Amino acid sequence: MILVTGGAGFIGSNLVASLNERGVTEIAVNDHLGSVEKERNLKHRRYSGIVSADELFRWLDGRKLEAILHMGAISSTTATDEKAVMAANFELPMQLLDWCTSTRTPFVYASSAATYGDGSQGFNDDDTPEALARLRPLNLYGRSKQRFDLAVAERMRNKAPMPPQWAGLKFFNVFGPNEYHKEDMRSVLCKVFPDAKAGRPVRLFKSDRADVPDGGQSRDFIYVLDAAAVVLWLLDHPRVSGIYNVGTGEARSFRDMILALFTALKREPQIHYIDMPAELSGRYQYLTQARMERLRAAGYDAPFTPLEAAVEDYVTRFLDRPDPYR
Repeated sequence: MILVTGGAGFIGSNLVASLNERGVTEIAVNDHLGSVEKERNLKHRRYSGIVSADELFRWLDGRKLEAILHMGAISSTTATDEKAVMAANFELPMQLLDWCTSTRTPFVYASSAATYGDGSQGFNDDDTPEALARLRPLNLYGRSKQRFDLAVAERMRNKAPMPPQWAGLKFFNVFGPNEYHKEDMRSVLCKVFPDAKAGRPVRLFKSDRADVPDGGQSRDFIYVLDAAAVVLWLLDHPRVSGIYNVGTGEARSFRDMILALFTALKREPQIHYIDMPAELSGRYQYLTQARMERLRAAGYDAPFTPLEAAVEDYVTRFLDRPDPYR
């Protein structure tokens, strides 16, 4: 049995899908099914049952699991309730880490590229306590993820007991099927697809930097199927532990992504550039790009789907279908 927390969410439901494609169905999903969209994320999936947040540790008591894949979190970058965010993103994973340590259960958890803040210190996934402490996240979500990463790294430094395998994954700009419930946290591609499909222009921000063209703001976009593949690879390689970036290692512009969208739809591009909102001007992140050397050195050698191919797959197999769920 594998437990996937946040298993009805974006990355979590794609993990369930990828496990199903391997023939794995002994999966327990821990999540809040508070929306129809999240329920639909699992409608094609096979799993053993849903475990509510309130009963999670009662359910775990005395149980033997193959692994816990902890994808659950308050992931909004605009969240301001520090007590709630720290409870979900720090205190809960600490409890799960302790449980996995005591039961000798592998533990893989979602960290975030939000820990890197504005990127001025680079995107090197050095998992020493000193390197992690130097990071300056821009929001409460990023700070909560950094705090847990640091707690894990300090346990390792102090040679404290740990699970037989543990891994924290700093996911970069993940996009793909089953993100529809995320509202403002959806990818730009998901947000603008209805306009592109209807023949309306897609709007992107103008640049307020002379060295970056309009629409040239760049991200390390990684297809969610590739992100899930990294998690499954870790399950196959139980000797690999650490905190790792999960991106492609290549930054691409929002313009590149939207041009790929129009190509997938077989339409001429229509992009209108709008002014950067005043509240973002001067504080907008212009680049994210994962350093992937550590994950490659650990043995992960699978290619990442190029942006154009990932966008085509997302559009043609999901977004442009009556049933867009994986």
